[in-house]
Amino acid sequence: MTSVPTPIPSRTQYVLEEIKRRILTGRLTPGQALVETDLAAQFGVSKTPVREALKTLAGTGLVVMSQYKGATVRMVDADMAREVYDVRLLLEPEALRRAVRRGASLAAATDALTRAGRATDTAERSLANREFHRALYVPCGNPLLGRMLDEVRDQAALVSAVAWAADPSWEREACEHEEILRLALAGDADGAARALHAHIASFVERAFPGAGPQAQEEDGQA
Repeated sequence: MTSVPTPIPSRTQYVLEEIKRRILTGRLTPGQALVETDLAAQFGVSKTPVREALKTLAGTGLVVMSQYKGATVRMVDADMAREVYDVRLLLEPEALRRAVRRGASLAAATDALTRAGRATDTAERSLANREFHRALYVPCGNPLLGRMLDEVRDQAALVSAVAWAADPSWEREACEHEEILRLALAGDADGAARALHAHIASFVERAFPGAGPQAQEEDGQA
């Protein structure tokens, strides 16, 4: 029986997800060159899906495309971290507050937190933590708000990967996650939002001292 070739879009998606995973788990580090021919050889594909994947990743902010240097993993500095975390501070606590107030299910967040606690390696723990945060804001009742947070999700994960490589803080963050979820499950919308705001703000300040969030403490969020 003649095998059917894998469609190019599927190959592109596979390459995209694998490059993203390597970036967000630290296997590909900020500033590292992403050479199309090398990546194509690693994944067993032509350069076309690699090129398309890199273009997509450039659109999400994980990759930088340069006419002279080609594609590289985006560098992370205090300015980049501040920009990304400002957006999170402004939107994520409010999304969680709305999710709790509308009585949305937080089963996915509970599951993600459990998986993070049982993780045996950095990559698994990182992905579980990403899912935990997303599970808090997605059921906010406003799909546009969820999509806006999704747009900075990868960049936030890149900041986290760089910070964790320099100073692992898994245990502290796990405790903060548990408290956020405890308050949310108890129906304390404002308390959960405040705890989440403090969690996000303290992380970027620890990772990039002096960066400091631009978001002001409003509406009792912190």
